[in-house]
Amino acid sequence: MTKKKGSTATAGAAAGSKVAVVVCAMLLTLAILIFHSDEFKLQSSNFTYQFRNNGFGEDSHGFQSPPKIAFLFLTRSNLPLDFIWASFFKNGDQAKFSIYIHSQPGFVYDKSTTKSPFFYGRQLNNSIQVLWGDSTMIEAERLLFGAALADPANQRFVLLSDSCIPLHNFSHTYRYLMSSTKSFVDSFLNVGEGRYNPEMSPVIRREKWRKGSQWIALVRRHAEVVVNDAIIFPLFTNFSMAAARTRHRKANTCKSFRLFRLNRDLPMITKVKYHPNCIPDEHYVQTLLSIRDLENELERRTLTYTMWNSSIPKGDKRSWHPVTFQYSDATPLIIKEMKEINHIDFESEHRTEWCRVNSMYTPCFLFARKFTPGAALRVLKNG
Repeated sequence: MTKKKGSTATAGAAAGSKVAVVVCAMLLTLAILIFHSDEFKLQSSNFTYQFRNNGFGEDSHGFQSPPKIAFLFLTRSNLPLDFIWASFFKNGDQAKFSIYIHSQPGFVYDKSTTKSPFFYGRQLNNSIQVLWGDSTMIEAERLLFGAALADPANQRFVLLSDSCIPLHNFSHTYRYLMSSTKSFVDSFLNVGEGRYNPEMSPVIRREKWRKGSQWIALVRRHAEVVVNDAIIFPLFTNFSMAAARTRHRKANTCKSFRLFRLNRDLPMITKVKYHPNCIPDEHYVQTLLSIRDLENELERRTLTYTMWNSSIPKGDKRSWHPVTFQYSDATPLIIKEMKEINHIDFESEHRTEWCRVNSMYTPCFLFARKFTPGAALRVLKNG
């Protein structure tokens, strides 16, 4: 009997163990289902969305709309070429783009300031007064990127001036940008011209100092790097590259002042003169991404064509600014030539950049500047 009882007890214990294993398995399965259900809810919520692919957009989950391009316009007040951009956006898929405009504080885009509804209310409410050659230009760019990042569907961020025009239609522009996993940032070595301030070291070392076009196109992860930067931007605010070499010896200004009067009977007038080497917006993003060791994630070129007057000596102040295209300049042949450019020469690095998207050779430019309204109208009419 004792042996029988012992066998019964053993059998009962074995049966209990099996039940415990089954129950544990059921609880584990239930926990996994609940976890994945919560994970799906989190990924489907715009409020809590986290990009699985670090913002590159290849695996665009978590929002209902397709990946979008954020067009970021940096303007003085109105957008003088709104008519050509209105045509560009009209022929595009409105679910694939968004528009943000930084203008002077208080300027509102409505029926009285723009002819196109695409721009109604697209101005930033937290805009600042921007001065040429001042770190406020960088701050305005950061505000644009920050506003656009609030929409998780925005996967590409294109910075444009108020004198830029599109060279291609929306579909071509969208495919071009979305097919690349890299940002387009014109960036090259530049330690001449007196722009590097040694006082920025050791945070910004000379070998990390970069120069390039202000007009950039970023993937989401790099836009986040720009907006979240709390180290490099303050240095650009405090040190204005070469400003310490001006007679006022101020490291936080690019300006020098001169008092003059037109004649003896008139009061003194203050004339502001900007230092030609003080252009922080040509260095900030390039240097920041260099310091963050992200240059291997860049196509080191701009998508915006600019013509510089090579016939003027570099010492002449007219060579500091790009050529402005008038109506007579915007011929179909010239626009065709812009579209077909396929390489860029970087003299300071003795290299030629053959334009590519994901290793495929392609023409270089999607946009061009600086165009007058007359020139832009001619481009629009010629299609």
